[in-house]
Amino acid sequence: MQHRIVVLGAGYSGAIAAGRLARRLHRDDVAITLVNAEPDFVERVRMHQLATGQDLRPRPLAGMFADTGVRLRLAKVTAVDADRRTVTTVDPQERAHVLEYDTLVYALGSAWDDQGVPGVAEHAHQIAGRTGALRLRERLAALPAGRPVLVAGGGLTGLEAVTEIAEARPDLAVALAARGDLGDWLSARGRRHLRKVLDGLGVTVHEHTEVTAVTADHVTTADGRTLPAVVTVWTTGFTARPVAGLGTLEVTGSGRIVVDATMRSVSHPDVYAVGDAALATGPGDKPLRMSCATGAPMAWLAADALAARLTGGKPPKVPLRYFNQCISLGRGQGLIQYVTADDRAVAAVLTGRTAALYKELICKGAAWAVANPTLALPARTRRVLPDRARTAPKATTPA
Repeated sequence: MQHRIVVLGAGYSGAIAAGRLARRLHRDDVAITLVNAEPDFVERVRMHQLATGQDLRPRPLAGMFADTGVRLRLAKVTAVDADRRTVTTVDPQERAHVLEYDTLVYALGSAWDDQGVPGVAEHAHQIAGRTGALRLRERLAALPAGRPVLVAGGGLTGLEAVTEIAEARPDLAVALAARGDLGDWLSARGRRHLRKVLDGLGVTVHEHTEVTAVTADHVTTADGRTLPAVVTVWTTGFTARPVAGLGTLEVTGSGRIVVDATMRSVSHPDVYAVGDAALATGPGDKPLRMSCATGAPMAWLAADALAARLTGGKPPKVPLRYFNQCISLGRGQGLIQYVTADDRAVAAVLTGRTAALYKELICKGAAWAVANPTLALPARTRRVLPDRARTAPKATTPA
C-alpha cells in the first residue's frame, strides 16, 4: 500500500518539495514521482550569467535524486485533470502517458510574459529559462562593437540582466527602459548605489519609459520615441506556465493556483501548489511575488504540511515573510535591500563587493539544497497512516 505523490516541475520549488517529502516519509509508504521536461536542474537565478557567456555547473537530476526513493520521469506535462486526479505527459520520444496520483504537488513555475506587445514574441529575447538564455548568448556573442542593446523592464531581472551585459560587453551601447523611476521600490541609499553602478558601467537609463512595440532594430515607446535596439531583452514580468485541462481547480486570471496557508489548493485538498505557479499571501494578505525567495519557503511548508497530514501530525503554521532582496549588479557589485515582512524597503542596505559575495552565497546555498535533497534537513522519517495510503501505483498507460 503506497500513497502516490506526483511532483510536477523540478525547479527550485519542485525539487526541494520532492526531496523534503522523501526525507519526511518512509519510502515503503509512498511512491514519489518527479516529472520534469529537462534532465538537468536549471539555476534560473543565473540565467543572466549564462546569457553573457558564463558556463554554469551541470546538475543532472538523475544524480541528485539517486537513492532517495524519488522516481524521476523526463517528460513534458501537457494536461492536468484535478477532478480525475490524472496528469498527462509526453516523453522525449513523443509518447503520451497518463499518471494517476493521490496527491499532486504542482510546481511548473512561470514563463516570460510578452504582455501582448507587438513584436515582442518575434524579435525580443528572454532569460526566463535556459533555452532563451542560450539564444541570447549566441546573439550577443555575434554582435560587433558599438551595437545598441536595450533591456526592457527595470525590475530585479532587468537590473541583473543589464548590468551583466554591460560588464561583459563594455563595447556595446547598453540601455535600460524602466516604466517608473530607476529602482523606485528601493530605499534612497539603494537607489543611489544602483544609479552609481549603472553610470559606472556606461548604461543609458530611460526612466518613465514604456515599450509599446519591438522591431528587429528598435523599440517604440508610449510617448512616441524610437530607441535603437538590435537586441531587445524583455524582462517586464512573468506569467504562470500554461497547462491544459486544470478542471475545476480554482486559479487566478493569470493561471496561478490559489492556495491556503499550507500551500494546499483552496478547491482541491489533494493538490498542493508551490513557487511561481501558486498564488499565496503573506503579511497583510499581500500576494507573494514570483521569486526563488518565495518559492523555496513555499516548498518547505507544502512538504511539511503534506507529510504531517499523511502521518497524523499537525500541519505547520509558519507565516511566509521577506527579509531582503538580493540583486547582483555584475560579478563585482551587488545590492542587498533589507525589507519589512511584507517586502517594503527599509533604510538599511548592503552594497558593493560584500553584497555581491552575499548574493553569491545565497545562490550557492539554494543550489546546494536542491542538489542534496535528503541532506538539507535532519532525518525525521515517519510512517504514513494506513487509512491514508492507497494501493500501489498503477503502470502508466497510453493516453
